[in-house]
Amino acid sequence: MKLISACLLGVKCAWSGDERYQDERALALARQESLVPVCPEQLGGLSTPRPPQEIQGGGGEGVLDGRCRVLNKEGVDVTGEFISGARETLKIAQQLNIREFIGKARSPSCGCGQVYDGSFSEKLVSGDGVTTALLKRNGIKVSNLEDLMKLG
Repeated sequence: MKLISACLLGVKCAWSGDERYQDERALALARQESLVPVCPEQLGGLSTPRPPQEIQGGGGEGVLDGRCRVLNKEGVDVTGEFISGARETLKIAQQLNIREFIGKARSPSCGCGQVYDGSFSEKLVSGDGVTTALLKRNGIKVSNLEDLMKLG
């Protein structure tokens, strides 16, 4: 059993409130394996739809350590919601004894390896999303669907 970003399975939880991130590869994987969909942003209390959000000045590790914040495009600080959603996602993984998470690439919550730089200009920087960083800290293997599909 694995956790997966719910938006990849077509759940309308993306910031835009639509199915924009639904991925046929994720749906095919769901037919082969047991996947538990999660949306850390909704678990943290954010509504759908919602303004786009980006980590300011770093990645998820910095957010967890208090060095960075997550702001939405309107300038509202949503750091607390991101940390809360990450903790709830970790709780689900621990309660179900799940040791792997497949995240939405570049997401400020679920991204693995790269996230947007905080300028809302689609520029990428090295780093993980907040949930990804917390899951990694707790020994859970994390990958993006894109990278996983390159391997398999």
